[in-house]
Amino acid sequence: MYFMMKTLLLSVFFTSLSALSGQLIADIIDGVEGRHGIAMHGNLKYNPGFKHFEYVNPEAPKGGLVRLHAIGTFDTFNNFIIKGNGAAGTNYTYNTLMSGSADEAFSQYGELAEKIYVPQDRSWVAFKLRQEAKWHDGKPVTVADVIWSFNTLMEKGSPFFRFYYGNVAKVRKIASRTVRFDFKPGENRELPLILGQLTILPEHYWKTRDFSKTTLEPPLGSGPYKITSFDAGRHITIERDKNYWGKNIPVHRGVYNFDTIRFDYYRDSTIALEAFKAGEYDHKNENSSKAWATAYNFKAVHQGFIKKEEISHNRSSGMQAFIFNTRRTKFKNKLVRQALAYAFDFEWSNKNLFYSQYARTRSYFDNSELAATGLPGAEELAILKAYEDQVSRDVFTKVYEPPVGGGPRELRKNLRVAGKLLKKAGFEIKDGKRINTGTGKQLEFEVLLVSPLFERVVLPFAKNLEKLGVSARVRTVDPSQYRRRLQTYDFDMIVGNFGQSLSPGNEQRNYWGSKAADLEGGRNFIGIKDPVIDHLIETIIASPDRKRLIAAVRSLDRVLQWGHWIIPHWHAKYDRIAYWDKFGRPTSTPIQGNQFTTWWVDSLRNRALEGKLASAKN
Repeated sequence: MYFMMKTLLLSVFFTSLSALSGQLIADIIDGVEGRHGIAMHGNLKYNPGFKHFEYVNPEAPKGGLVRLHAIGTFDTFNNFIIKGNGAAGTNYTYNTLMSGSADEAFSQYGELAEKIYVPQDRSWVAFKLRQEAKWHDGKPVTVADVIWSFNTLMEKGSPFFRFYYGNVAKVRKIASRTVRFDFKPGENRELPLILGQLTILPEHYWKTRDFSKTTLEPPLGSGPYKITSFDAGRHITIERDKNYWGKNIPVHRGVYNFDTIRFDYYRDSTIALEAFKAGEYDHKNENSSKAWATAYNFKAVHQGFIKKEEISHNRSSGMQAFIFNTRRTKFKNKLVRQALAYAFDFEWSNKNLFYSQYARTRSYFDNSELAATGLPGAEELAILKAYEDQVSRDVFTKVYEPPVGGGPRELRKNLRVAGKLLKKAGFEIKDGKRINTGTGKQLEFEVLLVSPLFERVVLPFAKNLEKLGVSARVRTVDPSQYRRRLQTYDFDMIVGNFGQSLSPGNEQRNYWGSKAADLEGGRNFIGIKDPVIDHLIETIIASPDRKRLIAAVRSLDRVLQWGHWIIPHWHAKYDRIAYWDKFGRPTSTPIQGNQFTTWWVDSLRNRALEGKLASAKN
């Protein structure tokens, strides 16, 4: 009996030791221990074993229907290529390797991946997939899926992927559930985190389909929702997968609470607002200051059926602006671009068009610590000094500020400055027209718009330009034509936006990098080809800590500011939202602002609203 017990105990011991050994092998790769998350700089806010993010309600009830809206049309569910107009909501059908938190500058925690492995020099990254991760057809998400997704997006996807992940040298399987990405030489400390943002697609599904083509076949995903119905160009409905494998992982607790989400498409924002007033959809982010100030004075708001709120945030505002296409000869001269900025009177527009709701944007990273203010400090000078002979002297000696208007007197002063700059650039006034003395042609251009709402902003600008002898035409086109013209850079000037995070990195290559300037479908709308800007982008990407990242971003900001590539617009430090009073939402708002995916349908509020609406009809 003793011998039998001893044998049994030894068997249990070695079995346990074997299991422990296997766990240690799985959790350590090349001496690197697997972790639950990764921060761009500094420490993670959430420790191993955290149950949920602080800005969610982990007990939020699931259920209900929410109706949202979209503008324009859609003709494809393949949103990863440049062809077609992608449908709203398809991102909810997929998962990424990691998921970001909205209350940190840039941190990632496990989604499809349960662990991430990153060496100190960040020369590679590995992800261990969760064993429970499944596609909607029940098949497991595999390393092969990750490798196929990366290679396919790099070869056939939008140009964005080639710039974002351009420093990856190879991707390979190193264990049954572990995939490793090795990087090209050079510092790119952001790359492990942005690889965590990689959307994973099912290889077995796409094997029999052409990824380079548009499609209206609902795709196979692994995410919290499935596409259940649609009418091309009109509406799309997605439903929560009740058996979703990831509903209880920490990054998804308290998130994705609606059972059904329906997106209805409208021709333009004016029609969409009227539909909202009529109760055709439930929640609206309002981006029109005029509408916010004047269009919500109606019965449902007065009765409290619709709530109207401004929710503050601390995210970077990015840059919205009139964007010059410098591929056009007329805009190659920096003096011309600088001169035309004097014809835009923001102060007058803010008072008369925007109801004084906005602050003027002067930085590409406004509303954050990344914005360049004052003269460059020691850390910035240490970076910029290497380019002293290649950039404007103003970068070192002046603080960039857009021209200040406010009315006829200020505008006259600004137009006099603009006239002198245009004359210096070789444009003289002849018969009231601003003529290029070399070609004999008038300085004229077209402002391409996708929404008629912006015509009220552009037309006063065009009128001011007319006083300079410059002809500016306004043309508004449908979303499909607009998208195509942007992809092929077939425009003179557009109203555009360069969104920025609190941790800029590889995406800057797509915004301002020389290689992106000639690539169809890229985001370098301006057409910048500047080696100094290229070098500054790489400095940002290689920044080893937050302090040096801030200095590098501010340095890039200064060089962009003094390049006069755009005419800056405005920004608000809050989100404007209106919604029918059927929702519950968490009590706290993270630094990134309102997170609608953490809301839920409150059954008591919803029933009360339905009762009030029924009573109001009788």
